[in-house]
Amino acid sequence: MRSRPSPWRARYQQRFAAPQTVVVQPTTWCNLDCRYCYLPFRKLKHQMPLEVAEALAQAVAQFGDSGHPIGIVWHGGEPLAVGQQKFAALLAPFEALRQAGRVHHYVQTNATLITETWCDLLAAYEVRVGVSIDGPAALNAERVDLRGKPAFDRILRGIAQLREHSIPFSVISVVGTLGIAMPEELLEFLTSLGGHSVGFNIEEIEGANTDRQPPTAGQAEEFWCRTLTWTRQHPGAPALREVERLAEYLQLIRSGQRGAWDGRRLDPIPTISWKGDVVLLSPELADTAAPEYGDFVAGNILDRPLPAILRDAHRLRYVRDFLTGLDRCQAECEFFDFCRGAQAANRYFENGDLTTTETNYCRVSRQALVTALSALATKEAVA
Repeated sequence: MRSRPSPWRARYQQRFAAPQTVVVQPTTWCNLDCRYCYLPFRKLKHQMPLEVAEALAQAVAQFGDSGHPIGIVWHGGEPLAVGQQKFAALLAPFEALRQAGRVHHYVQTNATLITETWCDLLAAYEVRVGVSIDGPAALNAERVDLRGKPAFDRILRGIAQLREHSIPFSVISVVGTLGIAMPEELLEFLTSLGGHSVGFNIEEIEGANTDRQPPTAGQAEEFWCRTLTWTRQHPGAPALREVERLAEYLQLIRSGQRGAWDGRRLDPIPTISWKGDVVLLSPELADTAAPEYGDFVAGNILDRPLPAILRDAHRLRYVRDFLTGLDRCQAECEFFDFCRGAQAANRYFENGDLTTTETNYCRVSRQALVTALSALATKEAVA
């Protein structure tokens, strides 16, 4: 007699696709000590053994070829802090996959360590670069080194190296209570850097960052209103990640392609720690002490292949709680059609419970963006 399929497996498969992004932690250590950083172990110098990278490459090779390369994102603490020789050694197990177009490497860096020889290595492996910088010096003041000294000039030097060597890069900026009131200045500066796209992370309560006051929903709506206005006035500016996502949603809905949007499933975003532990749903959950959820560890790729860990994701209590939260979001929230209810880490760090729904992240990063666009459209209609 065949066993009945698990309802939890069905619910998971309805919500989640095969991973298209794998986040990899080559080291816990960071040479900066940003005041809003959520990483609890950024002052510990753990480094990923080569055997973990080899096991991960073998696992990725087992994933079906979707026609799109899987993004291998080297992220947190500062990936370049492992040094060029070690970084190249970690990339090496993936080289056959990269040459075959099965993977593409990304690195999220503070750029302070980038040199000419780093640029040569990044170019050789076609690593796509994301730079973390929060704006001009005054808005970047929270990004300091371990001695408390501003990192701004060193970040600019790293960006200059990328530009000099024609290495494309994107920019991610954390927007705090100061920057939220200065979108035009922020956008002008970020555009001047020469990156191809910009993403805004409005400061969140998560991980080790729990005692700061994040921007409010009202501040965020004003920020997005002014941001949307600025982007319309500057059509040659870099693509803005959040605006692009909203524009894609609206384009599909208006062109009768709702099914293409509704059919999209979430990426489980497996995050591989330096020692091979696997955390699902949100990279920010890695290294989190949460006994009720087994510290969010789904397994270790040195003990069990990643595809097998993912096949059993529906058995994890925290994944089941998150699925319950997604169902509640879909039933209760008017923004779900656009938002899709992601960001498990914010539910946990803000509400302490993955079955919950709305978070401040929802209000400032998704809801405020939609209401800002609606307010601008209404103003234009009245005018």
